[in-house]
Amino acid sequence: MTLAYASITVDLREVFLADKPSAMLDISRKGTVPVLELEGSIIDESIEIINWALQQSDPDGWIKAELHNDATQLIAENDKDFKYWLDKYKYWDRFPDRSQHFYRSGAEQFVARLESLLAENNCLLGTQLNVADIAIFPFIRQFAFVDKLWFDSAPYPNVQRWLECLLASSLFVQSMHKQPLWRPGDPCRKFPAPRLAS
Repeated sequence: MTLAYASITVDLREVFLADKPSAMLDISRKGTVPVLELEGSIIDESIEIINWALQQSDPDGWIKAELHNDATQLIAENDKDFKYWLDKYKYWDRFPDRSQHFYRSGAEQFVARLESLLAENNCLLGTQLNVADIAIFPFIRQFAFVDKLWFDSAPYPNVQRWLECLLASSLFVQSMHKQPLWRPGDPCRKFPAPRLAS
């Protein structure tokens, strides 16, 4: 979404993680996605790709100096605490010591924090989208779709509204367009990313 927002065109290689091509492993020792290969460097963390893209172009001011500390802290909470509980909630059968409900309850602490923030504004840190919204949104989407019927009836109307707004955004729709699987020898496909309204 950030690459599209920043109008950065990339050569996109959609891969199947159960059969990682050697071309991917050559540039990503971790073997994880996303990975962005630049001239002379590799970025293999989502938040670092987001930050790099916004350094190239940030037309609507997703990075604001006065919100930097709040955004950084919120993203860190998401990446450390919330993701810990989310992974256990999604894959609870791999962690049989506790019930899925127990893991969901742990994740809900962060969701409740977002609910509070979104009670005051349309976005996490104000009235406009911010880097925190974009960095955290995919994880809340995962959380919601583990049990969508439960999530839709859960006491988080502000998070539900925020999530639906981002799911309906042109940036998300464009970014989630299904790409053909890339195989070695195939030409790369351009992700054209024309500038779209937020």
